[in-house]
Amino acid sequence: MITDVLLYFVSGCIFAVAVRVFTAPNKIAPGGVTGISTMLNYAFGLPIGLVTFLLNVPIFIFSLMEIGYKIVTKTIVASFLTSFAIDWFGSMLPAYKGDPMLAAIFGGLLEGVSLAMVFRRGATTGGTDMVARLLQRHFRHLSTGRLMMSVDVVVVISSAIVYRRIESVLYAVIYLFVSTNVIDEILYGSDIGRGKILWIVTQYPDGISQRIFKEVDRGVTAIHSKGMYSGREGEVLMCAVSRSEIYQVMDLVKDEDKDAFIIAGEAAQIRGEGFRSSAPVDKTLPEILAERKNNGTRKK
Repeated sequence: MITDVLLYFVSGCIFAVAVRVFTAPNKIAPGGVTGISTMLNYAFGLPIGLVTFLLNVPIFIFSLMEIGYKIVTKTIVASFLTSFAIDWFGSMLPAYKGDPMLAAIFGGLLEGVSLAMVFRRGATTGGTDMVARLLQRHFRHLSTGRLMMSVDVVVVISSAIVYRRIESVLYAVIYLFVSTNVIDEILYGSDIGRGKILWIVTQYPDGISQRIFKEVDRGVTAIHSKGMYSGREGEVLMCAVSRSEIYQVMDLVKDEDKDAFIIAGEAAQIRGEGFRSSAPVDKTLPEILAERKNNGTRKK
């Protein structure tokens, strides 16, 4: 917990630089709750950090009811420290009022680093990502990424009205593009289909599976097992997760069963729902096998 809090605060300070140095002085509202707070700061002089946290409060309340207190508690702490850093640490920073293109690029770079640090610790900063997660529970046919983009688009378009210039929208799009790619690169590396495979040996497979379904929104496969030393039969749970979710799964497993045995392995590529989309199967089995053989020959 101490490590989490320290990293959340460092992340908040990096985010504060992105907002107070680059985006707010250059009239760039980078989507989400922070973008709304930036526009309110421009229109009424309200503190960005405080408004961001207050706007997140109703989101936290709904999240507690829908998702559960584990991930939401971490998110509340991360959001509070980020908001505090924006108003306290950000007030000591000089504003950059040079080239807006540089402001959008470096602001997006810093936000991407900041959010990736939080995501790797199993939390979020609230706002768009939390709203998207809530909506995705009711609109299962839509991906979380698309829902996040939908919410951001509304905020970004609104910035053209508040700032009365179309350039704010264009720079915000650049900002979001940079930050999204930085987050993906830090969390997933060059191949976004990579992740982790967890093998969980536990006496409480049902309770752990239900919490993974509800809190992490990942599937779990139970495999019948037998301990060759003890002779005890049971089930081993297999779960594929992104690198940012591994700490969250490990925490909830230990919370349910402190004696659980967990093996975490690298998955070079994961395809399917929640990860990289699988290609449509429109070929016969011999054609698929022949294509795989040819691909293997070319690689060699």
